[in-house]
Amino acid sequence: MAKLSPITSMTDAFSVKGLNVIVTGGNRGIGLGISTAFAQCGANVAILCRNKESGEKAAKDLGQYGTLCIGIQCDTSDPISVKNAVAQVIAAFGAVDVLVNNAGVSTVTKFLDDKNLSEWHRVINTNLHGPANMIYEVLPHMIKAGKGGSVINISSIGGQSVGGSKHHPKAAYHASKAGLEMLTKALAVEYGENGIRFNAIEPGPTHSDLDKDLPPEAFQQIENDMPMSRFAEPIEIGALCVFLATHAANQITGAVYVHDGGLVLGG
Repeated sequence: MAKLSPITSMTDAFSVKGLNVIVTGGNRGIGLGISTAFAQCGANVAILCRNKESGEKAAKDLGQYGTLCIGIQCDTSDPISVKNAVAQVIAAFGAVDVLVNNAGVSTVTKFLDDKNLSEWHRVINTNLHGPANMIYEVLPHMIKAGKGGSVINISSIGGQSVGGSKHHPKAAYHASKAGLEMLTKALAVEYGENGIRFNAIEPGPTHSDLDKDLPPEAFQQIENDMPMSRFAEPIEIGALCVFLATHAANQITGAVYVHDGGLVLGG
């Protein structure tokens, strides 16, 4: 059993300096915002992504903050690829303190129009099986180290709401994110005695590579529906990830944080 101690002062309570962090899909969009936030706060970052060159470039760029950042090719939906990638991270860092499961995909397809359920399996394999594959390989290293750890799963407000599904049907996406949140809660219970915390974040509208798929009028409509009246920036999701990795969050596990500018409030 690895019981995490409470903080006794605010000195370094919000520090992640020197921690070893894995971010899947950390080479672009929200993932890059998360990787950047950790690097800027003094953590070593391993970016795992399918595009080797993109991952290595992102890691090189983050090196400007003075920590060890590496890019490793990995397809999180493939258990063998995950096993090999995690072995490379351990070889480079020696240990993993924080795992951020961010890699994800989506699709807009009516359920019965999905031939042979190919899109269903593609989305589920990446969004749900991918985090499970990563956790399966990383968790034993965290347990062996005996220091606890933090696993942060990037879900979506689509994990609790199916708004817009009449015109943009995404059953696979919604199911994968809802499943990821229940996986988060279940593992928080299973591995709390090891001092390993599991939490999830539900980003709402956030500027990313998907921006190009939205017409200008759609941006305006979404922002009009949001109490905070703007899209989030990727580094803001990163800021919440950093908090959840700190000692200040030692008593937080099994939680799902909504980060959506108030959109799901329906105001």
